[in-house]
Amino acid sequence: MWLALEIGNSRLHWGLFTGTTLSHTWDTDHVAESLTQQLCQCRTLDDLPPEIFPSHVRNQQIVPDQTPHPPIFLASVLPQQTAIWQNHPHVRVLTLEQIPLLNMYPTLGIDRALALWGAGKSLGFPMLVIDAGTALTFTGADTNHYLIGGAILPGLGLQFTTLRQKTGQLPQVQTEITCLPPRFALNTPEAIQSGIIYTLLAGIKDFCLSWWQLFPDAKILIKGGDHGLLLKYLQFQFPEIAARLIVQPNLIFWGMREVVKFC
Repeated sequence: MWLALEIGNSRLHWGLFTGTTLSHTWDTDHVAESLTQQLCQCRTLDDLPPEIFPSHVRNQQIVPDQTPHPPIFLASVLPQQTAIWQNHPHVRVLTLEQIPLLNMYPTLGIDRALALWGAGKSLGFPMLVIDAGTALTFTGADTNHYLIGGAILPGLGLQFTTLRQKTGQLPQVQTEITCLPPRFALNTPEAIQSGIIYTLLAGIKDFCLSWWQLFPDAKILIKGGDHGLLLKYLQFQFPEIAARLIVQPNLIFWGMREVVKFC
């Protein structure tokens, strides 16, 4: 038994494995530094504070009482959160050097690399992964596991929030809407929704079509907290694109599983 911990920009993402089987996943808030000492003293899963091992997970009865603390394999994009965890006696920090992708550059996010590696090893290369999280990222590799590259831009929620925070009069606008706004809106909230949503959808379509020009039969997988919203909007605007996207929220855990096999 082992725990996978992805420290993302917004939350902690947890996976409980038995061997290579992912049995349960959950999300928690980032850990406060005040919990560092308590974490280091944990000897069993039951010792983990509820901020980490919440009651709804404990109540699943997925592990026996007083189970010895399993190893935690950690992948992080936030140095300040990594610092809280790295002295934990059971934590093993994963690095880019452990991922067998070719042509990786030093500043490639380990979350992107793990998701791509997990997707490709599970469903085959070439592979493009779209991560619709705090940032919207595209990351692709060819048949030979050679990183082709990708792109990063502010995600759906971040664009709405930043526009409100960095302007004097624009309001906070609802991100989740039941149907697409008019493209040429006649009020400010719908104008914001139109600008952000249609531009993002056009960008996703363009990246997908460009990928399929390079690799006509390649799969494209999508994950991340906003994937459901973006997929719904794509179904309205570009249903032929939406129909070819494969949803898989656990890609980083898949990648961690492939790396942990050899640890």
